[in-house]
Amino acid sequence: MDLSPLLDRVVAVAGEAAGDVDRAGRFPSEAVDALRASGLLGLTMPEEFGGMGAGPHEHVETIRALAAACGSTAMIYLMHVSAAMSVAAAPPPGLPDLPAGLASGELLGSLAFSEAGSRSHFWAPVSRAELGGVGVRLSAPKSWVTSAGHADVYLASTLTPGADTVDIYAIPADVPGVEVTGDWHGMGLRGNASNPMAFDVEVPEGYRLGPSGGGFDLMLQAVMPWFNLGNASVSVGLSQAAISGAIRHTSAAKLQHLDQSLSALPTIRAQLAKMSLNLECTLAYVDRAADRLATPADDTMLHVLGVKAAANDAALAVTDAAMRVCGGAAFSEHLQIDRYFRDARAGHVMAPTADVLYDFYGKAITGQPVF
Repeated sequence: MDLSPLLDRVVAVAGEAAGDVDRAGRFPSEAVDALRASGLLGLTMPEEFGGMGAGPHEHVETIRALAAACGSTAMIYLMHVSAAMSVAAAPPPGLPDLPAGLASGELLGSLAFSEAGSRSHFWAPVSRAELGGVGVRLSAPKSWVTSAGHADVYLASTLTPGADTVDIYAIPADVPGVEVTGDWHGMGLRGNASNPMAFDVEVPEGYRLGPSGGGFDLMLQAVMPWFNLGNASVSVGLSQAAISGAIRHTSAAKLQHLDQSLSALPTIRAQLAKMSLNLECTLAYVDRAADRLATPADDTMLHVLGVKAAANDAALAVTDAAMRVCGGAAFSEHLQIDRYFRDARAGHVMAPTADVLYDFYGKAITGQPVF
């Protein structure tokens, strides 16, 4: 599938706005509008819902390109895909038009899983739904909700009424009781609008995705694979942008007293080589993880657990090295390497954090229960 005709325009819009999005900490509305118009919001949605029916490799390609232009736009897109693929896996019967709306770009989706009480353990909400007069009552304060106040629908997790299992509900943004409750100013991915929100709503039981108590399985089977692979792709895109920027700068900047470029220094060349090799190794692993999602195998879950952690750590190393080889110039906004450096750190601590995923991976390879 040739995505270039659709992707090039969105990447151009996102890249043009990226510097201002980062400086102002504002939502990249123009890039999101371009995504809506492009049809890419439905890239991985099944054709039966009006999507393109593309797979993990196209998912990786799209997010890498977006992240190299604007990390915030890439993460907003990733959250939409994670929400949309969850809806595709378990369409809520009370919202029959939701899958098609997410596929067409009419609706922007996001996840609202994290809570202050369980922090980065997003799979373990502490809020509990209660049976209400006409359906289910949710009173769920959420943290780190990407696209807060901008998404059209949120997937909110909560404990099942009367049980210690998890349910996920699709909550349209215009339902009374959906509220952005605070501001967010981050070090990186500053355009995400990752604000806290409150969901104090009563909705029909038909807004639930899947059966009662099925939310945890949905997280494992639909959310985590697409999110972890996509988050890894954000890290790869940021790494690519940082390496390209470092090569351009060190090749163009001159040491006039030596009449040579910075890249003529062996120490600089060695760092550029290490960065490039680190990226190539990461690309290979991300590609293999995409293969495992496209064609499941016995070790698919290992790749789901490992791909985000490995790519996140690679991005930390690569963007740090880019800052070092560019020296003082990297601390200036004109290279934008400082943005890639900061964005890479935001992705690393996004739940499930890289450190938590390493622990999960270690449990899996030693035969221990992961959760």
